[in-house]
Amino acid sequence: MLARQMVNFVYLIGDRETGEAVVVDPAYDPAGIVAEVEADGMRLTGVLATHYHPDHVGGSMMQFSITGVAELLELVSVPVHVQGDEAEFVRMTTGIGEGDIRRHRSGDLLPVGEIQIEMIHTPGHTPGSQCFLTSGKLVAGDTLFLEGCGRTDLPGSDPLAMYESLTQRLARVPDSTILYPGHLYSALPWASMGDTRRTNYVFTPRSPEQWLAMFGG
Repeated sequence: MLARQMVNFVYLIGDRETGEAVVVDPAYDPAGIVAEVEADGMRLTGVLATHYHPDHVGGSMMQFSITGVAELLELVSVPVHVQGDEAEFVRMTTGIGEGDIRRHRSGDLLPVGEIQIEMIHTPGHTPGSQCFLTSGKLVAGDTLFLEGCGRTDLPGSDPLAMYESLTQRLARVPDSTILYPGHLYSALPWASMGDTRRTNYVFTPRSPEQWLAMFGG
């Protein structure tokens, strides 16, 4: 029931030639994710975490226990790639060990076979939220949805940092890039960044002051 309510997306990014794949935000059904990878003739080589909230990486949420990264690591031994500012939160939320975590900075590149995944630090929803840019696609977690963006009224959230992430840190992402959000909070599951910038109300404010008036809580 919680999974139906939260409508999270889990993404797999892989190289068909080498058979390597990584999973983004493997919550709710880690065994099913591993089975899906293997059925597709691929092998899992890593986890990418957009941020530490339990509906993305597993843990306790609203008195529910969500399976996630910790249970996935019981099935496959792979590193968990997180933004440096988020590492301790991921560890505490999931219970995984420090040795399982790989800390990254914005701009780091993660090779998956011949594919390069760029990690972009986009604080706002959480201090260490990150997006993943690869081959004309942006996996954005809870930083940006087709309609709206991640909440900025939660512990650790920062409305002004979210404004900077959306208008500056993601500004260089071309309009032709396809946006893949962390939740199905819209009629369509994906859209171009150009369409999103034209239609998403979070891009209406033209200054930090206007943004804070609308989204500063």
